[in-house]
Amino acid sequence: MKFEGTDTYVATEDLRIAVNAAISLRRPLLIKGEPGTGKTILAAEIAGALGAQLIEWHIKSTTKAQHGLYEYDAVARLRDSQLGEDRVQDISNYILRGKMWEAFTAPETPVLLIDEIDKADIEFPNDLLLELDRMEFHVYETRETIKATQRPIVLITSNNEKELPDAFLRRCFFHYIQFPDHETMREIVEVHFPGIQDRLIRNALNVFFELRDVPGLKKKPSTSELLDWLKLLLVEEISAEAIRAKDSKSLIPPLHGALIKHEQDVQLFERLAFLSRREGA
Repeated sequence: MKFEGTDTYVATEDLRIAVNAAISLRRPLLIKGEPGTGKTILAAEIAGALGAQLIEWHIKSTTKAQHGLYEYDAVARLRDSQLGEDRVQDISNYILRGKMWEAFTAPETPVLLIDEIDKADIEFPNDLLLELDRMEFHVYETRETIKATQRPIVLITSNNEKELPDAFLRRCFFHYIQFPDHETMREIVEVHFPGIQDRLIRNALNVFFELRDVPGLKKKPSTSELLDWLKLLLVEEISAEAIRAKDSKSLIPPLHGALIKHEQDVQLFERLAFLSRREGA
């Protein structure tokens, strides 16, 4: 199995190397990077490129490691026993399979995405150490061991909201997705908007990277936000010239709500526009 990128996903050489190294080592691939740099969608692209099933486990602050293995629905069993249901005799009827169980028992090698692992409690990664290492777990209620028939390709994403334990990191192959440079970003845009006007993309990228370089910005615009902005520019038929307007009142680009997501950042640009007007007066 070799991942070489896809027609809809621009994978840099170092990212391709990381994916293939993790597959060769049979270790989870831990991906970090700025929000909006394509960490989550990478799992779908790997699955598509390899012709594998994608199993997604999106982590929340309330998610426990046990949820990924299985859950025992004792309430449903109690209710059925009170109603005299025959199925109550078989406890396996009340075992709800989790995403890792689904991945372990898949007929062919799947891609398992554990998305935004840093959202969960600090103990969450530690609670998965044994299962990710041995690719098996025990179901105490039925006294059976679930073992992976095909070792899944595991992709784990993190936004660096919490530090992950060293013991967990030791079991992963790590890759940090660097924010795309100007040339790579142009490739990404052309994949999503084939045939886009050269002057439009050039001006839009210049504005985008200038925005990211503004000191004091609370949230820098991401790749996904750039793509949203470009889509709106095309829909609204905003010209390339309008994007690069020289008027000091237009320091904030048109349809900036797709790029700027904090009111304090909008206020920052308003102050910059005010200072620019004063200097030009």
